[in-house]
Amino acid sequence: MKLCRACARELAGVRCVCGGEQMLAHAELAALAIAHLDCDAFYASIEKRDDPSLEPYPVIVGGGRRGVVSTCCYLARTYGVRSAMPMFKALKLCPHAKVIRGDMRKYVEEGRLIRAMMEALTPQVEPLSIDEAFMDLSGTEALHGASPAQSLIKLQNAIWEARRLTVSIGLSFNKFLAKTASDLDKPRGFSVIGRGEALAFLETRPVATLPGVGPAGATALERNGLRRIGDIRAAGPQRMRALYGDWGAHLFALSMADDPRRVDPHGERKSISAETTFFEDVRELEALEDILWPLCEKVAARCRASDTAGLTLTLKLKDARFKTVTRRRQLPEPTLLAARIFAHARELLAAEADGRVKYRLIGVGLSDFSDAAGADKGDMLDAETPKRAAAEAAIAKARSKFGRGAVQTGRALKTEREE
Repeated sequence: MKLCRACARELAGVRCVCGGEQMLAHAELAALAIAHLDCDAFYASIEKRDDPSLEPYPVIVGGGRRGVVSTCCYLARTYGVRSAMPMFKALKLCPHAKVIRGDMRKYVEEGRLIRAMMEALTPQVEPLSIDEAFMDLSGTEALHGASPAQSLIKLQNAIWEARRLTVSIGLSFNKFLAKTASDLDKPRGFSVIGRGEALAFLETRPVATLPGVGPAGATALERNGLRRIGDIRAAGPQRMRALYGDWGAHLFALSMADDPRRVDPHGERKSISAETTFFEDVRELEALEDILWPLCEKVAARCRASDTAGLTLTLKLKDARFKTVTRRRQLPEPTLLAARIFAHARELLAAEADGRVKYRLIGVGLSDFSDAAGADKGDMLDAETPKRAAAEAAIAKARSKFGRGAVQTGRALKTEREE
């Protein structure tokens, strides 16, 4: 089966009547319905779209010189810049890059608009983050008068027309292979992995391709000579279980292209967090509190954008020797208020920051989510929480309409001046 990438028509030849010359061809194209959509260099692409003067330049979105790269455009990647890279290293590789601090409120809203376009195709959309999601288009042919592949081509083009942003799509028969396929041909790619080729495709791929295998996991596998997915398959299920228990058995199943996970539109995000790395190491509690407050505001804004509230708070610190400390606290009730996040995080921070240790990073996050409608109710003796909730809702509304600078706290202004 061959489809035109410009109009999604089925092709008989090499050129479509619409004039489009790019095609999508695969023997199983009509039989596959599990997709992964990933926005290309999302934050950087939005910044380039909104400021055309940035177009010729490598663009990095991230923190200050001692921060890390959140994302970067594809031009910056040709210089070796990558997400999560320390900013000083990124600027050494690409000193002429344009560095943008970023605007999460804008990115979240853009992600919402794209998500709505996905949900117009199928209710089976499982978000992974604000810029990527799984989709199951099984049974949508009658609704849209098109195969899942045709609907996805139309979606990809519609996102470009409406938002001037590119997305890459992977199509397969399970989530693992759909996500793997979406990484094969960026930007604006559309890749397909069918049942007939899945085992041969996976044979030579590195073990880090498998979901849940990070650098430490890959190292553990390589110690036993398991460098490629084909090595795991050759080891067999018994040896993999003997070496790594249930995890080993799970990896063997993936090596056989077996992933039974369903696309779950109600799949919950595990955590919402924000962190920053300092330009200079900090030991003073008051200075750390000043940095902590805007991070609490960011977490609160992200919770509000996703209509969720968290019950468990986590504080993260990294000292000058790169030792990481995390402290957790279960809150009295779910919250999405910056003031309550800050109050509890501040107590955890005060127990650690006694002035003897210098820190280079601080972060805060929420997890154990529930619906925002049931959050921050307080009790009969707590009149302050409902007032604070109303105030923060009003601030969020003003910032949404007039920009983040429309309402600022004294602590936030102090931090900005120091930065």
